[in-house]
Amino acid sequence: MKKIILSTLAAATLVIGTSTALFAQDAAYTKGSVKALDAEAGKVTIVHEELVNLGMPAMTMVFRADEDMMAKLSEGQDIEFVADRVEGKLTVVELKD
Repeated sequence: MKKIILSTLAAATLVIGTSTALFAQDAAYTKGSVKALDAEAGKVTIVHEELVNLGMPAMTMVFRADEDMMAKLSEGQDIEFVADRVEGKLTVVELKD
């Protein structure tokens, strides 16, 4: 009985892990343009197309970004990015190279 329970648990863990990895790979990139950067505050203002994954129309808005992400951005730069809510704040989580 213990083997069956452990096998079921291992299979469930594998499915959850695989689903998470697939979700990350299937992230929808949104086109935008960097309007302004505030490196000290870790904020970037982006004029963007519709954010499908967040159900938001095209607009200009401020996102959080970590130091590594900020280093890849410059004002006026056209970008493709993925945004998500991180601890309740809209955040740039991925940039297309």
